[in-house]
Amino acid sequence: MGKCNLDHSVEDVQQKFNSQSQWLPEDIRSLFHEFLVRNPSQTTLNEMFHLLKKYDLVDEQERKERDRKIKWLILNKENTNN
Repeated sequence: MGKCNLDHSVEDVQQKFNSQSQWLPEDIRSLFHEFLVRNPSQTTLNEMFHLLKKYDLVDEQERKERDRKIKWLILNKENTNN
């Protein structure tokens, strides 16, 4: 994934999740709302957006790697603005 200098809002991330959710594993889909309500940092939002971006187009190996990173972001409660 290339570097992007744009900051993505919670709404951007939610929209990207909605557009890709049918390809995501159930465990990620079921935990995603919890991630958003924790008020993630801007850095975390940006990272999540890019992990979700074009998820449906990547090969199985890349999906597994993205799944691992997405789960880490969802479960890592340290990356918040609280």
